[in-house]
Amino acid sequence: MKTAVIALGKIGLPLAVQFADSGHEVVGVDINPLQVSLINQAAEPFPGEAQLGEKLAEHVPSGRLRATTDYADAVPQADVVVVVVPLFVDEETWEPDFAWMDSATRSLAEHLSPGTLVSYETTLPVGTLRSRFVPVIEEISGLKESRDFFAVFSPERVLTGRVFEDLRKYPKLIGAISDAGAERAREFYESALTFDPRPDLPRPNGVWDLGSPEASELAKLAETTYRDVNIGLANEFALFAQDHGIDVYKVIEASNSQPYSHIHQPGIAVGGHCIPVYPRLYLSTHPEADTVRTARKLNASMPGRLVERAVSLLGELTGMRAVVLGASYRTGVKETAFSGVFAVVEELRRRGASVAVHDPYYTDDELTGFGWDPYAVGEPADLVVIQTNHPEYAELTSASVPGVKLVVDGRNITSSKDWPGIPRMVLGDGSATASEDASA
Repeated sequence: MKTAVIALGKIGLPLAVQFADSGHEVVGVDINPLQVSLINQAAEPFPGEAQLGEKLAEHVPSGRLRATTDYADAVPQADVVVVVVPLFVDEETWEPDFAWMDSATRSLAEHLSPGTLVSYETTLPVGTLRSRFVPVIEEISGLKESRDFFAVFSPERVLTGRVFEDLRKYPKLIGAISDAGAERAREFYESALTFDPRPDLPRPNGVWDLGSPEASELAKLAETTYRDVNIGLANEFALFAQDHGIDVYKVIEASNSQPYSHIHQPGIAVGGHCIPVYPRLYLSTHPEADTVRTARKLNASMPGRLVERAVSLLGELTGMRAVVLGASYRTGVKETAFSGVFAVVEELRRRGASVAVHDPYYTDDELTGFGWDPYAVGEPADLVVIQTNHPEYAELTSASVPGVKLVVDGRNITSSKDWPGIPRMVLGDGSATASEDASA
């Protein structure tokens, strides 16, 4: 099949490569000329995606994969158009911002050929494909869905850094408007993906048809919103345990030894493109979902809560130097999307501290570009806040930060033996909560 992939970001480009890997002729469309140029040189435009470099080096020179900024160069010849354009959420209103998605939809509709399957993989609020995008495509193209073209929602379910592994691991969900569209979608994804055996699943791993776009849209929102709500519950337990001299990690381990309990790990922040965003997409069509809203607000408040607890131990931070360890939202990736680093830095500055940031994945110039002072291990500081669980931070000791008065471990990766005599406040571990006079 000839396949067009719209948006060649950290999900779209690996998808395009996967389709080429399966023998498809793939043209990717992106509005960024630099991104397109790098891809056409078989150069990785971003670091950290396993196998991406090797696969680009194979498929670009062979002509199986190329990139363009021109929809007219990709869409008319395609049997399948896969849309992976980012969908943003307004930080104030929590309402979805469809600007980029709407623009991409209009552009592909202008060049759509009869018989094409259009698959949206970007996570969407329930009902968006049927009520928002299909009418636009029909109006602009003059084609009729289920007669002249077919629309399906098939959410991406992968993590950056391990996209190719996750594509094999998880069932590919599809939800089409018509039976004919579902059959076309199944044919495409079965030709483009291979699946690992999963004896733990109720049916064989592969393409799973959920019967409608709405069911498929909700499935993606549900699986991610579940994680946010679960983490919110874990954070509630962690805050309580910390105040009552209890180690919540032992509690969670004990609770999860029973097969009906699956409590996640607490943490100083929930970041990334997915978990902080998709509950708000769900809330945009179900505003009465109080459980979801409460968990999202709690998780968003965690950076401020931990800084407040640091202040209760140290006193006001005016004149102190604070170091935030970790800019990435999670270990192993160079990505700051919705990272807790932003809220932690803001809270520390609001309290009067001068703040420096360290991350092994970022250069000093890159950290400066975010508006932060870069920190080098070995420089003195009064307060250390561990925001990302990079393994490098588990190796640090009191000698790594001369003059440190308090360590706030938001990821439970430090050990008291490495920080002798230094008060530590570990989220959720009441037995490790700083009890010494931190202001001494």
